[in-house]
Amino acid sequence: MSCISWFADLSLKDRPQVGGKGGSLGELRRAAVAVPPGFVVRTDAFERFLATLEAGEPVRSRIAALNADDPAAIAACSAALRRRFEQTALPTDVVEEIREAHAALGGPRGVAAVAVRSSATAEDAADASFAGLQDTYLWVRSAAEVLRKVRSCWASLYSVESLTYRRNRGLAEDSMAMAVVVQVMVDARTAGVMFTRSPTTGDRSVITIESSWGLGSAVVGGEVTPDRWVIGKVTGEIAVRDISDKAIRHAPAPDGGIEALPVDDGARRVPCLSDPELRRLCDIGRRVERHYGRAQDIEWAIERSDGEVFLLQSRPETVWSAREAVPVARAADNPISHVMSIFGGRP
Repeated sequence: MSCISWFADLSLKDRPQVGGKGGSLGELRRAAVAVPPGFVVRTDAFERFLATLEAGEPVRSRIAALNADDPAAIAACSAALRRRFEQTALPTDVVEEIREAHAALGGPRGVAAVAVRSSATAEDAADASFAGLQDTYLWVRSAAEVLRKVRSCWASLYSVESLTYRRNRGLAEDSMAMAVVVQVMVDARTAGVMFTRSPTTGDRSVITIESSWGLGSAVVGGEVTPDRWVIGKVTGEIAVRDISDKAIRHAPAPDGGIEALPVDDGARRVPCLSDPELRRLCDIGRRVERHYGRAQDIEWAIERSDGEVFLLQSRPETVWSAREAVPVARAADNPISHVMSIFGGRP
């Protein structure tokens, strides 16, 4: 049985097998949004690999026994588990399937440079977000390196940050599994993030776009202060234009991975998006939000060669949604009781 699924065959209902990122990328394709081609190494492969480790020494039960208030024990457990994941060989048939799928991504042009991204089954859910807790590797060039990064992504499910998050929230360890997204890289002229709800005020009537030159990892990682625009969803009016001094950009490194390069002096204070590009992004943001039925946090990139806009990821906005889901105070049976209690009196 194959452990590979292509984006074209996926939707959000497949999240238990392909994780949050994998399911969302398939769903975006169904919404006719441009997404770089790719595939997912499903959780089947992870579970087989984990079973091999469990046969030698417990993994999930060891994590379930951890105390969220014992950071030293969590750190020791994390280090031991990550070593085991990264030192254990992959099953031979899994290796062959990943090699074949990676070769197919290259097409007639040969080997494709890809992003290898963790896609945990519990991430990007409406009531929790694992964003930033698991590993992502950019501009991976060879099949051998893809195989190493798949194993590293699996291991990142057991990072200190991820274990701490799960133990603090009391999430069931048996429900945790990791898929891995392998996706063709976009040679981005400019890239960034888009929020279909204001990340600072929660305003639903605006879209906020943040962008910088080069790959979006500089923006997501906080290594550059991006340009920022706030745009009315209905009117399209640009209410805020905040153009920053963008000193660096992320670009592909010659031997794989990425590197930070200086931005030419003439481009540092130049807006990295034109008004037509902003309108295109807003149109896409509105369409994606309608498709999912809730506010989204979107990563995007604009191809250097032809200016095509690609979405790299879309996840539910969680900060303001979580605030709204929790009532400020318990509703009183008699509304007058609340008013009187403020003044220490009785109704």
